[in-house]
Amino acid sequence: MEIGKALIIFGLILILLGLWLTFAGKIPFLGKLPGDIRFQRENFSFYFPLVSCLIVSVLISLLLWFFRR
Repeated sequence: MEIGKALIIFGLILILLGLWLTFAGKIPFLGKLPGDIRFQRENFSFYFPLVSCLIVSVLISLLLWFFRR
């Protein structure tokens, strides 16, 4: 892989991560989809956004596939 392509891909990943950190709390459905796991007890809370992670993973995979073509 050329270093130029690697830097572009790395830059896009950083941009996506920055957008995610900036706007993740403002997207109403993200993290509250059916299939996201949430347990709350008196002194214990566990949350794992399984479906949200799968959707983000598919989107990133599609972007990488698109840029490799």
